[in-house]
Amino acid sequence: MNPISIADIPPLESGDHLTSEEFERRYQAMPHLKKAELIEGVVYVPAALRFRRHGKPHGHIMTWLGTYEAVTPGVEIGDNPTVRLDLFNTPQPDAVLLISENAGGQARISADDYIEGAPELVIEVAASSSAIDLYEKKRAYCRNHVQEYLVWQVLDQKFDWFLLRGDDYVSLEPDADGILKSATFPGLWLASAALLSGDMAHVLAVLQQGLNSPEHTDFVKRLQQI
Repeated sequence: MNPISIADIPPLESGDHLTSEEFERRYQAMPHLKKAELIEGVVYVPAALRFRRHGKPHGHIMTWLGTYEAVTPGVEIGDNPTVRLDLFNTPQPDAVLLISENAGGQARISADDYIEGAPELVIEVAASSSAIDLYEKKRAYCRNHVQEYLVWQVLDQKFDWFLLRGDDYVSLEPDADGILKSATFPGLWLASAALLSGDMAHVLAVLQQGLNSPEHTDFVKRLQQI
């Protein structure tokens, strides 16, 4: 019997109902495809991404996370990584922040270099509140114990930060100064109003305050002791 060639593998199309294994088989046969996701067993292939609605906000998120990673040994960021969550969910979130496996993190990097399990923190950049990110993806991330889930709704000028509490997400409330502070990653502080307005200088200044906090210092020490 002749082996199956790439030409014989059906392409991924939005709306296909697949398992994670079949999704990956088809995805790997389409090297030209830069992003596709399996959410609750359904394939989503997004349209081309716009600059102001996605590319620029995504860049700002990565700048914020990258600054945190640079001075927090034991954590790692990822830009659009494929995540093997479960049998019917293989998302490709816009950004992830995870604790390294050797530092006690809940996810691992597989032998073929994919994230397996739930990163501690996931970020999605969505056009609006009607996007899949606040429905099917949110349920999948919650069920698989992503500890913190952030959704930037660009057109709505809104930023949601959810914390896992028990079996559900609750909204993280800002402090008296309007700052959102991660529960899982001490020192990861966000001036969300400044982020929404594009004031990255202020975003990074507030983050630096978090990085200078005793909580961040203690967190780094704990990670290094594991």
